[in-house]
Amino acid sequence: MHCTTEINRYFHYVGSSDRRLALFENAYPIPRGVSYNSYLALDGKTVLLDTADKAVSGVFFENIDHILAGRKLDYVIVNHMEPDHGATLGELISRHPEVTIVANAKTVAMIKQFFSFDVDSRLLLVKEGDTLSTGDLNFSFVMAPMVHWPEVMMTYERTTKTLFSADAFGTFGALSGNIFADKYDFEADWLDDARRYYTNIVGKYGLQVQMALKKAAGLDIAVIAPLHGPIWRENLSYFIEKYSKWASYTPEEKGVLVLYGTVYGNTGNAADILATMLAKKGVSNIKELDVSTVHPSVVVSEAFRYSHIVFASSTYNAGIFTPMEIAVTDLKLHNLQNRKCAVFENGTWAPSAAPKIREILATMKNMEVIEKSLLVKSSVSSTNLEELQAIADELASDLV
Repeated sequence: MHCTTEINRYFHYVGSSDRRLALFENAYPIPRGVSYNSYLALDGKTVLLDTADKAVSGVFFENIDHILAGRKLDYVIVNHMEPDHGATLGELISRHPEVTIVANAKTVAMIKQFFSFDVDSRLLLVKEGDTLSTGDLNFSFVMAPMVHWPEVMMTYERTTKTLFSADAFGTFGALSGNIFADKYDFEADWLDDARRYYTNIVGKYGLQVQMALKKAAGLDIAVIAPLHGPIWRENLSYFIEKYSKWASYTPEEKGVLVLYGTVYGNTGNAADILATMLAKKGVSNIKELDVSTVHPSVVVSEAFRYSHIVFASSTYNAGIFTPMEIAVTDLKLHNLQNRKCAVFENGTWAPSAAPKIREILATMKNMEVIEKSLLVKSSVSSTNLEELQAIADELASDLV
């Protein structure tokens, strides 16, 4: 049976959610599932904006058939060819051989890599600023390369002032009946997933996202319809501001993220002591994460959130404790920058974690690492307490 929602007199939501998938892109845990959004317009011509993942193909095609109600499908606009949105394009063509594919040149090349059907005979090739009128509706195309694939474009519909934003403004999480952000407590229930989605999927490409945001700023937008997560039709500035901060690597909040990697608990104890010292200095926004027990995607997300980061690691195999090495390397790969950091280590013999962490941070843009540090030799000593207090004092001086 179909499961569709009317967005306005022209557009219908024909996507679906998957709550059974454990790992998005086979990498990121999604305990709340994910939605695959697709939109179908009924006008003088019919227009489908993106397809969906194979996992929801049954419901997806039932939704399309229900909304079309016997009408032919005139156009499918392909904003993004990643398989979670493009995998069912081949089946769509077999079901609707009359459809015209609307895509840019980079997308066409990818379609031909994924599928063997004849693309050129049913193609409307578009570029930046091109338009398509279907009656009352007027679509224009905005290229958004590397947000987060090179072929990505966004589609703007002028009559309804809707921006179909591809993966931009998306979030992890399955939809529960309601498709609009204003029908949820977004900050409480969705913001963490939205941040984790952006920082891990798109975070590396902040410059390209900023360029896309500048293009969007020139449009009169009343609705943002992404390919994952709820649709925005109210308080758009709230989410756009979040994206602006994430894309410019500006800390979302003033506070301290304490990341620690501990083997037997002593490095974790030092991290706890530091957090307590920070709290006594008046720092209220503190978050500790054991990098061995949280997924690296959470570390990346929280690092984008906080202004100050502490890295506390045991030495392991003459290097950085493995989960901490993954965490620091992941932050570098996602282009994190503009943070103030502190680093300390624990080593029973031949300690070497701290200098190796500092070496990685030195290759990242505008990462200020304070000179104060300490070496825990197996367990926290009275001297270590003084050194931890010095680190807490310097970090707190920025925040209190």
